[in-house]
Amino acid sequence: MLTKSRTRGALVLSPVLRALGATLLVAMVALVAFATPSQADVTWSVVPADANGPDGRRVIDVELAGGQQTTEHIAVINRSTQQVDFAIDANDGYLTSKGYFDMRPSDVKPVDGGAWIEIPDKVTIAAGATAVVPVKVSIPQNATPGDHPAGVTASVDTVSGQVRVQNRVGVRLNIRVSGAYVAKVAVSDVKAHYTWSWNPFAAGSVEVTYTVANVGNVRLAPDSRILTSTFAGESGWDDTSDAKAREIMPGGSRTFTAHVTGAWPIGVINTTVMAIPSPAGQPLPGVTAERVSIDTSIWALPWPQLAVLALLVLLVLALRITGARRRKRIEKLILLNSQGKPLGA
Repeated sequence: MLTKSRTRGALVLSPVLRALGATLLVAMVALVAFATPSQADVTWSVVPADANGPDGRRVIDVELAGGQQTTEHIAVINRSTQQVDFAIDANDGYLTSKGYFDMRPSDVKPVDGGAWIEIPDKVTIAAGATAVVPVKVSIPQNATPGDHPAGVTASVDTVSGQVRVQNRVGVRLNIRVSGAYVAKVAVSDVKAHYTWSWNPFAAGSVEVTYTVANVGNVRLAPDSRILTSTFAGESGWDDTSDAKAREIMPGGSRTFTAHVTGAWPIGVINTTVMAIPSPAGQPLPGVTAERVSIDTSIWALPWPQLAVLALLVLLVLALRITGARRRKRIEKLILLNSQGKPLGA
């Protein structure tokens, strides 16, 4: 995970590492960062661990009551050919607008879960070696129940002229304070737009944009279902994406877009967006979550079908007019022939 740092008034924002190989930044594990503090590249990984070394977990899940504490570990693996001094820091975690997990910059003071973590300031690791770093998590006595995301990173600074860039690679910590859990969402800003099919004999689609907010105190990955109804019937859409792609932190919100096909444009199209809260991560036995729905309506007139109908009407009129003229000409020819006049007269 690459983040921003300030030095002498300069600000540099490095791109976020989305993935290395098959590992996503969402998990913040086994990520590899590249930096050049000297002439050679520095490459390293950070993964969850126990006191003996990497333990195969993807993230660190901690559930404690207020006033309790525990010690977890991370393993920092120096994959470089030189000894490296890594800075270790912890901070609050959050999700980006696209759902990727990230951390507040190291120069920003943590105010939530990141403030409950105690770690060494730095660690020096020989080339090709691994260091196990203790991560002590202490929950305040008055901490509010629910999820408090955080992360721990190992970083190396690079300097170019007057600018310092901090390269951070870290592990995600899902800190949960036990107590009264609330799984609740709210749906807002529902907007629907109809798109006609180029084929007048096929139904069009409704594009629905909506915002889901997590108004509870635990991480959620809500399922979404959208239903459109017209005089011609109903069409539905279910969110089949992976749960981690829908994750929303407490107090956060995400905006989603769905396409419902099979909607005929014959007037009012009623659209219902339904969000069904589903806990992300560890199950919450005994916690019930009510589904939330919101309705909206749009008008969609059958312009392609009307255009085809208009063409058919014009074609019928043209055929009738042509037929009437032909009949009149035939009648005239018959009349002239009966009077013994030349047909050309």
